[in-house]
Order: sequence, then structure tokens, then C-alpha cells
Amino acid sequence: MSHDPLFCPLRLGQLHLNNRIVMPPMTRSRASQPGDAANAMMATYYAQRAEAGLIISEGTQVDSMGKGYAWTPGIHSAEQVAGWKLVTDAVHAKGGVMFAQLWHVGRVTHPDNLGGAQPISSSAIKAAGVKVFVDNGSDAPGFVETTTPRAMTQEDIDTVVGQFRQAARNAMLAGFDGIELHAANGYLINQFLDSESNTRTDNYGGSLENRLRFLKEVTQAVSSEIGADRVGVRLAPLTTLNGTVDANPEQTYLAAATLLAELNVTYLHIAEADWDDAPLMPENFKQGLRAAFPNTLIYAGKYDGERARAALQAGWADMIGFGRPFVANPDLPNRLRHGYPFAPHDPATLFGGSERGLTDYPVYQPQTEQQLA
Repeated sequence: MSHDPLFCPLRLGQLHLNNRIVMPPMTRSRASQPGDAANAMMATYYAQRAEAGLIISEGTQVDSMGKGYAWTPGIHSAEQVAGWKLVTDAVHAKGGVMFAQLWHVGRVTHPDNLGGAQPISSSAIKAAGVKVFVDNGSDAPGFVETTTPRAMTQEDIDTVVGQFRQAARNAMLAGFDGIELHAANGYLINQFLDSESNTRTDNYGGSLENRLRFLKEVTQAVSSEIGADRVGVRLAPLTTLNGTVDANPEQTYLAAATLLAELNVTYLHIAEADWDDAPLMPENFKQGLRAAFPNTLIYAGKYDGERARAALQAGWADMIGFGRPFVANPDLPNRLRHGYPFAPHDPATLFGGSERGLTDYPVYQPQTEQQLA
């Protein structure tokens, strides 16, 4: 295509991106054990996909208490920083740009993932019906229901804000080009944001301004550490993943977008609900986010090439994330450029395991016509 909107360059803060294609965060649960460190296998995986305009790492816990699932990587130890340096070096060697997604899962975990400790959250409300993957070293690894967390004290809040700040600093030491705060999908920041998971009566609960306060403090902390031009934030206005629900999502998330615009973060990453029969984000909601947030807007959720180009041309999106397609299509940008079909992924190899289902998906090979003798 001439003037293909997916392949127009973009400036993101001080960074030059070659295209508008994002590899969004996808948990793959292959960190080295013990220690939850990124490794050479993961470096190969991300480097294979470095033609994306921007890669955002899988969720990376800022502290051992922020770990929700077995075998996910952290960025709070020297070993973990060194592991991620392998990854960023490999991506940069292929000309890629990569941000680290920083998360703390809050209540979406189990004591088996926390060395026996009770999870923490905005409020002492269990994520009902939510299961997480654990490996406690004695039983067979598997899924268990979450437990009731304890409500965070002011000291807890200050500690976690500091952990995000340190994780942002660690991400720079590990060679990342920036960081994304995971404020979506029912994890800790989201647990403060959404009305039905936050019953606090102090400065962090009740009014919308108060529910936004934890997001604001974490964003300010990481921005003061590495610069707002290296900070993105992911939000999920209409998802109800992991039990978080908001009574008025448009009001809440337009206010969040306005706040993040005031803090001048470099991008806002909107995760649209992508399961079957999921609620669609109304066009006027997207236009409202565009009006509230003038910097780069990324959308992800069941996009193909046609939908992605239409979103960019409509103006409410600046970049598009392709999640599951990137699993089985390491050359996804090339397939999008030429209209080649997407290969399907194997669901059985998404989480945990070895190179199989991680680094062994082939690039597309066009069929060459045999010339007649």
C-alpha cells in the first residue's frame, strides 16, 4: 500500500519509531527459576519480533509481593536486571525499541506465590472467582483461587510507590527505552481506580479524585525518576478482568486520561475487552479519550490490518497493538505490510515450558511458482 498508515514513522518522546505496530504485553511464564529472571530464550523471542515499532514487555513485578503467577519475571533484583539486559541488548541489536511493563498484582495472587504472605490491595475484598497459577515447590503446579487481601496502610502505599520508582530506575539499568505502568486488567493500580474494588474512606477512596490518587502518585514517582517522556500507562476502561468493576467507566477513565495528560506521560495504552461477546467501546468514548489525551494513544484488542488502519485514519488511535497474532507470527509487520495470512498459535504452549511455542514459529514463506521446463 502506498502511504500505509501502519507504516508511517512516529516520534514517541525522544524516540523514533519505524511504524505504528505495537507488540503489547503478553505473559508467557518462562522466567528462569529460582529467581524469576529473564533469560536468553526470552531474548531470542523478543528479538525475533523487533520489527514492531514498539515492543512492550510482559508484565514484570516490581517486588516479590507483586507477583501474581508462577514463573513470571521480576525487575527488583540484580539477577533480574541482568536477565532483562540480555533481552534489551538483543532487541536493540535488531533495531527495535522496547519498554518494560511494570506491574504489581495486588490481590490477584495467592500466598503460595508470596512466600506465604497475605496479598495486599486497596481494600480487603477478595477477587471472587479468580484463579492464579502457583508453583509452591511441593504440590504440582496449577491454578488456585485467590485469597482475601489485607487493605494497604499508608506505609504500604508509600512502600509500593517507592518500589515502582526503583523498578523504573532498574529498567533503565536493564537497557529499556522506557516503562509502561500496568493500571489495567484488575491489578493493583486498577484496584484503587475502580469503584467496586475500592471501599476506602481515606484519601485514596470514595471520590473519583481520591480513587485516582494512587495512579497519580505512582506516575509522578516513575516520571520524576526517568522522565515522563519515557513513561506510558495502560488502562482497560470496560474490561472486568480479575473482578474489578467500575460503576461509571466513562467518567472514571476520561478523568484518568485527563490526569495523565496533565502529567504529560508519553502514551496512553487502551486495552479493549477482547473476549467473545465483550462490550464494544463506543466511538464517542474513544473520541473523548482523544480529546482528553493529546499525546500518543495506543489501542489493543482483536485488531487485524483492516481495523487497525481504519482506527489510525479515524484519528483516535496513533498506534495499534496486536497481541495474540504476535505469538505465532514473529514477522507480523511484514505480514501486515504485504497482506500475508496470520499463522494460528498453539494455546497449549502459551504459558510456561521451553522454546516450543515461543521461539520456533516460522516467518512467512511466499510460495514461489515453479517455472515450466
